This record gives sequence, C-alpha cells and structure tokens, in this order.
Amino acid sequence: MSETSIVSPLRHIAIIMDGNNRWAKQRSLPGLAGHKAGVERLRDMLEECRQHGVDVLTVFAFSSENWNRPAAEVRGLMSLFQQYLSSEAKRLKKENVRLRVIGDRQKFDKKLINAIEKAEALTLDGKQTFNIAADYGGRWDVVNAARSIAKSVESGLCAAENIDETLFHSHTALADLPSVDLLIRTGGESRVSNFLLWQLAYAELYFSDLLWPDFDREALHRAITEFTNRERRFGLTGDQVSNELSEIIDDKKGSNFA
Repeated sequence: MSETSIVSPLRHIAIIMDGNNRWAKQRSLPGLAGHKAGVERLRDMLEECRQHGVDVLTVFAFSSENWNRPAAEVRGLMSLFQQYLSSEAKRLKKENVRLRVIGDRQKFDKKLINAIEKAEALTLDGKQTFNIAADYGGRWDVVNAARSIAKSVESGLCAAENIDETLFHSHTALADLPSVDLLIRTGGESRVSNFLLWQLAYAELYFSDLLWPDFDREALHRAITEFTNRERRFGLTGDQVSNELSEIIDDKKGSNFA
C-alpha cells in the first residue's frame, strides 16, 4: 500500500451545484437569476481550494439530462456559460488556473464551442485545474470510454484480454487527473445524479442543505475540515490503516535523522 493511498491528501474536489432555481424562487426572482448568483460562487470555490492546496476542482454545470428543461431556461444557461467563459478566461490565466470543459459538445452552437476552445487554449499552462462538466453524464463517460476501447480492439491496436481498470481509466474524461477525493452536493439532496460515476469510486461524500448560491468559502472550509477528520480505508480495516500510518511516520522520523 503506497503512502498516498493511506495518508490521502485532498487533491480533487467535485461539486454538484444544486439549488439555484429554488434560491431564486425564494426571492421571487426568475430562475436564471439563481444561476447567475451561483456563477459568482465559482471564484470563492477556486480561491478556497488554493488556500487548502487542492489541485483540481470539478463542477457539474449542465448534465446530459438538463436538455429536457424548458427551452428558455436552456437557452439562458447556454448564454450564461458563454458569458462566463468570455469574461473569466483572462482572470483564470492570471491566477494560474487551467480551465477544461468535459462532456459532449455536439449539441453546443459554434459560438459556444469557439468560446470553450479559446478559454481552454488561453489557460492551458495553469497549474490549478478547473473542470466544468457541461452536457456531461457519468454513464456517457463510461460508454464513451468503452466505445473508444472497442475501436482499438477492432483495429487491432489492443487485445481484449489486455483490457483492465488502468486501460479503461485512460479512456475516461479525466484520465490524466487524480480521482475525486471529496464530492460535495448542495441543495439538500443526497444522490450523485450520474456525475463522475467512474471517478467517485473511493470519494468521500458530503451533502449540504445550503442552496448553491449560499454555499460560500466558509461552507467549503467546513466540508474540507470534515473530510480531514474522516478515516479513508480503501478496503482495509481501521487497524490496518493505523498500522500503515505508524510505519509511514516511523519511516519519516528515520529519514529525518539519516
């Protein structure tokens, strides 16, 4: 068992940003006002992640199922997404953040695709990674990976007997990034809603009753604090984890005196 699997740093946070419409409804505002307020929270989340040394933040902005929402709301969300990309890309670059958009882009119009590509290119060298999942679904990700591997097998580039978890993972949307350590969902719901199904295998789950526009830096800090107080076992017993930790601490002490 490697040190990083037991002494598990918080490297990747994923957030399901739920509650925008309810937040707006409570204030007798149109639904899009809640989404606009929610966008403002992204800056807070990135800054708090930097304060805690979190390398990757992934947010669920628009699911594959969200296309079934009222057409006016979908148009408003797409417009808001494009505005965010155009207005925030330079700031993200300045703050050394790499922006990536994951999901199926086939339904996006050309202006939005151009905005995505421009923002991704501008921020390419950033050290902190910010993923926006748009027209994304965990099942879509899994099926897409399976389809890609099937094509490799069909073309003779890969033998079926060589397919394993490592190979499969390499074909998923976030293959080059650490798996999710902490999943946060706001809005009082307690489900993962088809988000990062492959990447959440050993993630800690944290559910907040706060609606997304109310989930501020202090709320994220509380979630991170709870994460650090949990014991991540990765299939081991508590005693095994304790023993592994003791060995790691002893090794570090020995190296300090070497």
